[in-house]
Amino acid sequence: MPKLNLSQIPFVSKCSYPGKLAQPFEGRSTQRLGAESGLTQYGVNIVRIEPGAPSSLRHYHIQQDEFLMMTEGKLVLIDDDGEHEMLPGDCASFPAGDANGHQLVNRTNAPAAFLVVGTHTPTETAFYSDIDMMVKVDQDGFNFTRKDGSPLTADQIGDEE
Repeated sequence: MPKLNLSQIPFVSKCSYPGKLAQPFEGRSTQRLGAESGLTQYGVNIVRIEPGAPSSLRHYHIQQDEFLMMTEGKLVLIDDDGEHEMLPGDCASFPAGDANGHQLVNRTNAPAAFLVVGTHTPTETAFYSDIDMMVKVDQDGFNFTRKDGSPLTADQIGDEE
């Protein structure tokens, strides 16, 4: 299946963050092009960000590279170096192990989108720059903890105790 029919691949809104941390991401949806076409060594997704929504919590990966290219609209890339306007054709890369946490935010009144390509690894660890949280990912799924590996508390994830 060399040619994909994008109109046949749905956008999915799903967030793996625990508790109320997931709520701000209801305006993010992903079209999983790589998975749909059978790619296994890297992921390829189109990510759509609605007005006011972020792409993720600010984070960085230990084992996986990420590369993105803006395809539609305007977003703001926020990293340790500040804020950077991203327009169609603009690109950014996030090498594995670089502790410069990143996220994209839509501060406009129109949807925006970007193509993201990233490494697939059997396991992964990511850290969240602005909160005391890390995630370890393996065949069993996502395991969110504090950065030191201790359990998250209800107040950290916005849940009632």
